[in-house]
Amino acid sequence: MRLLFLIFFVLSQNLISQSGFGSSSSPTYTNIEPSIPLGYYSQAEGKSGIDLKESIHQIIANHNVFPYTSSNTDTWDILQLSDQDPLNNNNIILVYTERSQDKLYRDGSGNYSAFENGNGTQNNAWNREHIWPKSHGFPDQDDIAYTDVHNLKPADRSVNSSRGTKDYDYGGQQHAEALNCLFDTDSWEAPSSVKGDIARIIFYMVVRYDPGYDHLNNIFDLELVDYTTPGNTNPIFGKLSSLIEWHNNDPVDDFEKNRNEVIFGFQGNRNPFVDHPSLVSFIWGENINQQWSQSLNIFSIVNSNFTIYPNPSKGTVQFNKELNSAKVSIYSIKGNLLMSDVHILNNSLQIDLPPSSYFLKLYSDQGIFVKKIIIQ
Repeated sequence: MRLLFLIFFVLSQNLISQSGFGSSSSPTYTNIEPSIPLGYYSQAEGKSGIDLKESIHQIIANHNVFPYTSSNTDTWDILQLSDQDPLNNNNIILVYTERSQDKLYRDGSGNYSAFENGNGTQNNAWNREHIWPKSHGFPDQDDIAYTDVHNLKPADRSVNSSRGTKDYDYGGQQHAEALNCLFDTDSWEAPSSVKGDIARIIFYMVVRYDPGYDHLNNIFDLELVDYTTPGNTNPIFGKLSSLIEWHNNDPVDDFEKNRNEVIFGFQGNRNPFVDHPSLVSFIWGENINQQWSQSLNIFSIVNSNFTIYPNPSKGTVQFNKELNSAKVSIYSIKGNLLMSDVHILNNSLQIDLPPSSYFLKLYSDQGIFVKKIIIQ
């Protein structure tokens, strides 16, 4: 293929082969280490509120722009790497159906009957879904936001059409093809495996294009609202409260980290909400007026299937699940790392810290979990 694409393809294969990470539907959490350049987020350190949002915008704006479709490297090429099936390099993972599909089984290829044992159709080919709908702020293919790969995901053509420009929210009827999706007249509920991925893409778009400029240099400003926006073509989108829940309940996995690395390799900008999930609560949530620090890169999630007891404790805690391979880190309430790679023995953990409240962050083969603990 084209030179740039070939060069990055070789680099990305090194990243992808580092190891057996899973897809979003079969996630792993600790196999990919983000390659964040030193000082990348430094100007956001210690900022809060509007100043924090503006600092992040300045960091991720002015990215390298690739054409939507071209004989040179384009968005099709980048997506084939960013969303590649980690178990099959010839395939790509589709966002709503969650299926692994041959990269060549693509909308516009005209070669549909070569797939599905001769039963392939254009409707089952994959195309490019704009997670933030292009009609809400950047409808022209020459607009920079239109081709921003952070906002694009491969999707089944007919399912993409069904989603249309519906806002993201809970509820509705089951989709006939994307069985883990629910929809109604004004909203679309994505599968649980990608709810957080979608939320973090939306958060990226709001900050990246605050403001944005179309191809005629007209200014627009993407904003999240806490309601659905049927029939609306203004640069607003919803539903904020649902997206925050999706972000909290579906933490960043290795597939999403790898995707961020691949797109960064081309565009030169990163999704900050993948690198630092805590930013969500500092821009839209409970920490909105507090100063953010990179040391606060912890998930504010509670998993009902994972418990620590006793809590409060005297410093020794037990886990309700057998932990064969796990790493534990302890953070102060302000997010400062106090202990890392703490040893778990016989499903028990000894924490030698003064009486106070802390965050315990556990990395295991079942996911990443964060619990607030109290030592008396």
